[in-house]
Amino acid sequence: MAALNLVAYPARTRPIDKLQEILRGGADQASAAGVSIVGGHSIDDPEPKYGLAVMGLVNPAEVITNAGARPGDRLILTKPLGTGIISTAIKKQMAPADVTARAIQVMTTLNETASKLMKRFQCSACTDVTGFGLIGHLHEVVTASKVGAVLYADKVPFIEGVVDLLALDMAPGGTEANLDFFTSSEAVVWNSDIDNNTRLILCDAQTAGGLLIAINAGNASKLVDELRLAGVAEAAEIGCIIEDSDCRIRVLYS
Repeated sequence: MAALNLVAYPARTRPIDKLQEILRGGADQASAAGVSIVGGHSIDDPEPKYGLAVMGLVNPAEVITNAGARPGDRLILTKPLGTGIISTAIKKQMAPADVTARAIQVMTTLNETASKLMKRFQCSACTDVTGFGLIGHLHEVVTASKVGAVLYADKVPFIEGVVDLLALDMAPGGTEANLDFFTSSEAVVWNSDIDNNTRLILCDAQTAGGLLIAINAGNASKLVDELRLAGVAEAAEIGCIIEDSDCRIRVLYS
């Protein structure tokens, strides 16, 4: 695989050495993922932005899509939620140092180990959790697979400290937009005892989120055990796939 850097940076008002650190960090992560950075594009912009355009080849026979989930499958999440809320708090200088460090650790951990292990256990479907939040990406899975899901809110791992930040009004606009959509939509049935903070975190727009995996019930606990042994410490079984022609998600406590 190869990638191009895409950079927007206020070179006239911010030190160039910070840009060098950003590019070095991107190069280190790309190298760890087996990706070569072969060039890029940059513009002067008041707000720093950095990303990568990645190109590569994949064997179509080995692609795991979000469309194969089957009734009876269990749902596994490989990373805790909360990076969107914490990132907003970091920008506003309201995030405690330990919470910041934990969020950075979560965001800079590749999904490579989890993706390799899940293929050994023949998962049915998979997606990564990013801008639409856990609820949004689970909605894509059930819609593509023509099934429904039950999500156990108390089984979903959260980054410690994220609930406290919501008390300081640190929910980003994307997270609130996700929740607004899935509050008004019939696609999600929220149990009445699911509080608003929990709903926000389940809809939190993630950066470098974990994998959401659907896998047959017989292999679910084995995969979770293997993930934890391999260092994916907060991997958890968080729900199951059910038959539902309306493709709804039911959110409740176990």
